[in-house]
Amino acid sequence: MDSAVRRQTLADLLRRSAKRFPHKPALECGTTRWTFAEFDNVVDRLAAGLARMGVAKGTPLAVLARNSHGFAALRFALARLGAVLVPINFMLKAEEVAYILRHSGAGLLATDTGLAELARSAAALDTQVKQFLWLPSEDPAAPVAGMTTFDALVDRNEAPPAVDLRGDDVLQIVYTSGTESSPKGAMLTHDAVIWQYASCAVDASIAAGDVMLHALPLYHCAQLDVFLGPMVYVGGTSIVTAKPTPENLLPLIANHRITSFFAPPTVWIALLRSPLFDQTDLSSLRKGYYGASIMPVEVLRELARRLPDVGFWNLYGQTEIAPLATMLGPEDQLRKPGSCGRAVLNVETRVVDDAMRDVAPGEVGEIVHRSPHLMLGYFHDEERTRAAFEGGWFHSGDLATIDGEGYITVVDRKKDMIKTGGENVASREVEEMIYRLPGVSEVAVVGVPHPRWVEAVVAVVVPKAGQQLTEAEVLAHCQQHLAGFKTPKAVVFTEALPKNPSGKLLKRELRLRHQGHFAGGAT
Repeated sequence: MDSAVRRQTLADLLRRSAKRFPHKPALECGTTRWTFAEFDNVVDRLAAGLARMGVAKGTPLAVLARNSHGFAALRFALARLGAVLVPINFMLKAEEVAYILRHSGAGLLATDTGLAELARSAAALDTQVKQFLWLPSEDPAAPVAGMTTFDALVDRNEAPPAVDLRGDDVLQIVYTSGTESSPKGAMLTHDAVIWQYASCAVDASIAAGDVMLHALPLYHCAQLDVFLGPMVYVGGTSIVTAKPTPENLLPLIANHRITSFFAPPTVWIALLRSPLFDQTDLSSLRKGYYGASIMPVEVLRELARRLPDVGFWNLYGQTEIAPLATMLGPEDQLRKPGSCGRAVLNVETRVVDDAMRDVAPGEVGEIVHRSPHLMLGYFHDEERTRAAFEGGWFHSGDLATIDGEGYITVVDRKKDMIKTGGENVASREVEEMIYRLPGVSEVAVVGVPHPRWVEAVVAVVVPKAGQQLTEAEVLAHCQQHLAGFKTPKAVVFTEALPKNPSGKLLKRELRLRHQGHFAGGAT
């Protein structure tokens, strides 16, 4: 039997929605508006153009760009060719971007006018990149000289080549920071992502009647695969923006009669604090989603009070699980404050001790998962893949408790991951950068509560004897070599770091010691 008869890949989802809802608004970004039929046609023509550039099944193509209709179309065009999407965080420095380009083997880099300089600088750092694709932006911008343009690729009315696609083909490699200094590339298949879409539709109530605003960067798997992808899958309408500021978001919600919106807690907090909040008609909003970091309970209560008609969902997971794993629904927000809920439709989740035994209610253990959402493994990294799947379960690295009803609450990060403003920061990566300073004897980097970022990166430094070191010197060094969100918000100097009798650093004690550092509202 022809395998295409039973095929279920990301390449098929937009085409099916276009046949079901050809004239329905599918996507709007700036002045660009596409029905589902138009969206599908643009994707076909873009895929054909990419094929002319040499993109084929298995080709890794990296994207360093802000949200746009071009980014969305590229995502689905690559799927139609069986090519591999490699989204890159545009807040990284050139050397950090270059590592991902080298490791993934990407020879083609898609970017936009605003990030073209960073893209070219990174590509020049001993990478395989030989071609650039210019993507249009939300606001009109001139194409970058010397780059193949999106418009040129879609100008010809061609169909893409037929490709033998399978659900277990790799769809994307998404790089995620760990405690190690180098990021890991999670390989996700078409099957993994689509199983996750089904969980999103069912448990996060994503439906064809939704009009959703997408403001978190599309390089982030949460916005790309928990929201944009499922909206295309079910046939909902997507409004895409690259500007997640209250001055932009609140008018968009009012003008487009947005019904659904996802943001990390930092953005929800910014909306609440904006003078525009109470002046804007938000009556259309019915579904509010948060994730990427923990929502402070007091903020959650304020949202419930000021947006009484909005149901909220807390979505928790990891890049490696595509990324949704558990969900806390509207009915439980105030009943189980601070919890990340229970496993979603296609996930089995446990909280276990080091011997892989389920912990008792209230005891701390590690969150582990089994699911068709899960990655194949880490690209070119068998050792860390084996460690992640030890014992036949995926190890999240997050420490949590579970109550008698099966609700999970994350209490710590086993791998010392800091989540600041919705972005992951590996403490060891920052520590290793600070250790490059000759005046540093010891350093520990921890996350502490922050009124704006929810969690802020703080470096606790022990200077070498007789050495003079200032906070400004440490910050300037980090700003030169690390992305802004990885750079510490504060540097604290101390004579010694707390350790147990065996010499192990006690980071939890450091967090407790410095948890009030930003109580005065420092930025």
